[in-house]
Amino acid sequence: MLMCEWGERICEEGLLTEWLSQGQEFTDIAVSSKCSQSIAIKLFNTQKDLLKVELDQLQCHFTWAPQREYIDLDDTKQRLQDSIDLDLKYQARSYNQLAFLNCLQGNYEEAIQNLKEAVKVLRENHEDEFDKRIIITYGNYAWVYYHMGQLTEAQSYLDKLERICKQFPDASRYTAMIPEVDGEKGWSLLKYDIQHYKEAMECFETALEEDPSNIDWNVGYAIVLSRLEGLSGVTESVDSSQSVKQWRRVLVLDPNDAEAMVQLALKLRVFEQYEEADTLVKQALEKSPDLPYVLRYAAKFYRCAGDIEKALTLLDKALKMTPKSTFLYHQKGQCYKKQICLLKKNPGSRDPRNPDFEKKTRLVKNCKECFKKAIELKQSCIIAKLDYAKTYSLNEEYDEAAKIYSSLLELENTCPENKQEIRLHAALFQLYHKHSEANAINYFLEGLKIKCDSTARKRCHNHLETIVERQLRKNQWNNKVFCIRGLMYLLDGKESEAIECFEKILKFPHGDEE
Repeated sequence: MLMCEWGERICEEGLLTEWLSQGQEFTDIAVSSKCSQSIAIKLFNTQKDLLKVELDQLQCHFTWAPQREYIDLDDTKQRLQDSIDLDLKYQARSYNQLAFLNCLQGNYEEAIQNLKEAVKVLRENHEDEFDKRIIITYGNYAWVYYHMGQLTEAQSYLDKLERICKQFPDASRYTAMIPEVDGEKGWSLLKYDIQHYKEAMECFETALEEDPSNIDWNVGYAIVLSRLEGLSGVTESVDSSQSVKQWRRVLVLDPNDAEAMVQLALKLRVFEQYEEADTLVKQALEKSPDLPYVLRYAAKFYRCAGDIEKALTLLDKALKMTPKSTFLYHQKGQCYKKQICLLKKNPGSRDPRNPDFEKKTRLVKNCKECFKKAIELKQSCIIAKLDYAKTYSLNEEYDEAAKIYSSLLELENTCPENKQEIRLHAALFQLYHKHSEANAINYFLEGLKIKCDSTARKRCHNHLETIVERQLRKNQWNNKVFCIRGLMYLLDGKESEAIECFEKILKFPHGDEE
């Protein structure tokens, strides 16, 4: 039978899926010049679809990461490259993540080169447990070759994974949920959106159940706990802070971890443990005076402590090593913004003849430049955009600030926490700069409507409560104020209190009409 006729019969009789599942390649029948192009395409696509089913079962960056539209590719790639240039210990992790991002951008050859580097690092540093650590890299290899259309190569990495996974009793055909995989998944999710932090926490918890003394996973666990506590704002004391306990755990395992020292110091400062916090930062800078991650968090600590000049010195030092860091430019901008706020308390800052006026002008210029640079490096950096708008407000350029808030309020493709922050800041702008309490109330309520328990939501709630109490002191029969309070109860899930609130309105004069 001619090759083309054979291919057509396979397709027509529905035998293609079975034939390919037996390990045959579409090229076995498609290479014949006698086989029609449509048959070849159909065979290729069928094999690709079958392969995709297997790839979706893998544990690697292609099955962990959020969708492309939620990732600031250029900024994330820059951060990964910085970590590769500065960090010898965990380069394989960064190379794997970089391969995923390059593949998203269609840079397939770069992605393959990234994975080759990851394999090289793992062989050099983890030869004794290479099979455990290579699972993710081989999975990424399979996905990259799949996207390149090189299905034979993709299948070869699935075969390698199958051989490795036979070593682990509870593994599936192509993947094994061992601590090394859980830990890497946790770190991967930490690189992306806030919405993935809880899953990252669960990954580190699972990994630590098997190996509670692993320093890498303990550090990851401490970071995610710190971020979640910062977002929720629910921790009431240093003794109830899980992240403080975890950072102390890290320092027990590795007393020389300078980054852990400054991270713990930042948490302790929140709970007014100033003496211990200050000591930890000084120790960290003595141990690692040239590590950008230590410098950046030490700078944040000194900014919060009010030592702005010390913070700026540390940030400038870090920027010489990582000149494209969004975080560092944003931190510099915050330093200048704090200086502006302090200077504005001096009446002379409003007088063009006073030296403080010139100083304020210079600080505003520096502040804007830093926030603008941070935004250029990372378009998705919402907090930098909000600070940029705040700088315009501080300089009484209200029209420019309003434009930024208007643009941010239209954003849909951002996480709930960001949406709440935007509405909180827009409300505060309306309340304190535009003197429109009605508009502020609308934005505060919009922040409450977003289903996310964050610090921004709590601040929206507190501001609304303050407005309600103030208005009721003026007029205890204010129907609109009771409507606002009723809505707040509804949005908090307190239906009985909301009903009681609305029933009160009906007893007011003209309450039935309202």
